[in-house]
Amino acid sequence: MLGGTPPTDSDVDVESGDFPSPDTEEVGPQDDSYWQLSRTPLTGLVFALPLVLAYEGGVLLLGRGSPRNGADVWLRHLLDSLGFGSYFLLPLLTVVGLLVWQYLAHDRWRVSLAVLPGMAAECVLWAVVLVGVGRLQQSLWPFHPAIPAMELLPWNLLPGGAMQMGDHWQGVLAQLIGYCGAGLYEEVLFRLLLLPIAVWGFGRLGCGPPAAGFWAVLASSLLFSAAHYVGPLGDSFALYSFTFRVVAGLFFALLFLLRGFGIAAGTHFFYDLLVGLL
Repeated sequence: MLGGTPPTDSDVDVESGDFPSPDTEEVGPQDDSYWQLSRTPLTGLVFALPLVLAYEGGVLLLGRGSPRNGADVWLRHLLDSLGFGSYFLLPLLTVVGLLVWQYLAHDRWRVSLAVLPGMAAECVLWAVVLVGVGRLQQSLWPFHPAIPAMELLPWNLLPGGAMQMGDHWQGVLAQLIGYCGAGLYEEVLFRLLLLPIAVWGFGRLGCGPPAAGFWAVLASSLLFSAAHYVGPLGDSFALYSFTFRVVAGLFFALLFLLRGFGIAAGTHFFYDLLVGLL
């Protein structure tokens, strides 16, 4: 006589003859909504790829001596100090990092090209919101006259210097390339790399997950703002611009956490574009 418990009517569909399989698990419905597909690391990589190509290709076109984004310079110096001096290593590591994130997140390896126009429109919308936040601060700031919008441009980019590189259109091209680099590598440094490291660090200090996330977002935003005043092309420190950049860092960090890397990088690019060229 065989051991075990015989199947009951709840285990077997007697009329259809279907028996449950021990090797299968019930899988919930996949979320194919725009909000889910657009926030995956793989979709973010595809969406941000034009920024990678435009910035790296543009720097090669204008010459490696052209003004570069500060985050790009710092990341390359770090790689150089570790003995990895290949020019194309940084963009390659950016691509690999997003692919590893996709793997660790157990998201489906699927990109819907139909969501990309919507992502661009969403980025423009969030950029306009951030411009509005800046205008609100400008109207409420009590300490000194408002700072021109051009003084809130990306870290270590010099629009005037770009205009001196050649004729007007070459200067505009240099600005556009710089905005691509800011949207890409400032998000890579402060959100994709620094934010998870900060969460881990605050967790090691005894913070629970919510507290670690809060302090990591705040710390990375403070560092994001402070970095704009570092180096020979850094801005002169001003409380107004420092405060706004902290707010902008918080804004980008929340976008990164809630909407993914692609939306954060795209919003950063479009914000710089709106402030710098319009």
